[in-house]
Amino acid sequence: MKPVRKAVFPVAGLGSRFLPATKASPKEMLPIVDKPLIQYAAEEAVAAGCDELIFVTGRTKRSIADHFDKAYELESELEKKNKQRLLDMIRGIIPAHVTTVYTRQNEALGLGHAVLCAKKLVGDEPFAVMLADDMIQSLDKPGCLEQMVALHAEQQCSVIGVENVPAEMTDKYGVISGAEKKSGATVLDGIVEKPAPEDAPSTKAVVGRYILSPKIFELLERTEKGAGGEIQLTDAIAELLKFETVLGYEFEGKRFDCGDKLGYLKATVEYGLQHPELKVDFAQYLEELGL
Repeated sequence: MKPVRKAVFPVAGLGSRFLPATKASPKEMLPIVDKPLIQYAAEEAVAAGCDELIFVTGRTKRSIADHFDKAYELESELEKKNKQRLLDMIRGIIPAHVTTVYTRQNEALGLGHAVLCAKKLVGDEPFAVMLADDMIQSLDKPGCLEQMVALHAEQQCSVIGVENVPAEMTDKYGVISGAEKKSGATVLDGIVEKPAPEDAPSTKAVVGRYILSPKIFELLERTEKGAGGEIQLTDAIAELLKFETVLGYEFEGKRFDCGDKLGYLKATVEYGLQHPELKVDFAQYLEELGL
C-alpha cells in the first residue's frame, strides 16, 4: 500500500456556532493565541509526512487560501523594517516542499460529500482527512496524525482516530464497535452516526482524524443522505467494513473541540499557558484573577 502523502481538509462548513464572528470569515481561521486553527491542523499533517494539502472550500473561504499563499507586500514591508523573525515566521507557514490545492464544495451536503469532492485530487492512494476544529495537543509526543500514519504503515489498512466520551454524549459523535485488537487498536465491526446513549454500541467516539483507503470514494458515490439530511462519512465507513479492515485508534494526546465555544476557550487558555512568549505573564494574570 502506498504511503499517506495527501491530507484533505473539509473547510466549507458555515461555522454557525460562532456567529457573528464567522459571518464573513471561516471558523477555521479563528486564532488560538497567534495561529489560526487551520494552521495547527496543516502543521500536524506536514509533521506526519503529508506533502499535499487539499482544502475543500466553500463561499467566504478565500481567507484560508490567502493565509497559505505568499504575501509579497507584507514580506516586502517586513524586510524593509528588518523584522527578520516575523519574516521567517510567515515564510515558514508552509514548507517549500508542500503543495496546497483547493477545490469547491458547492452545496453543504455533509462531511461525506466534502470528502468526495476531493476524489480527483486524491486519486488511487490512501489519504488523511483532518477536521481543523478538533485540535489535538500532543506536547512531547508525535502528533495524532503521525501516530496514525505509523499504525497505517504497520497494518496497511484504514485508521480512524477515536476517544472515550461520557455515555451521555454519544449522540454528538460517530461511535464504533469492535472487540478484536490489532497493535492495540480496535478492529471495527460497526460504526453508527450520533446514536442515542441507550443505543450506542460503545463510548468510543470518532474524532476529526481519519486515514482512509481510496475505496471510500466509490462507496461515498452511492451513499444516500443520512443523519441530518447529509451524506455522512460514517455511513460510507460502515460500508467499507464489508470490504476492508478499519482500525479505531485511541491516540495519545488531549483533544479540544474548537467547534464549541467552551472548547475553543479551553484551548486558548492551555495553549496560552504554553506559549514561549506569554506563558509566564499569562499564568501570573490568571493567578491574579484567582484562577
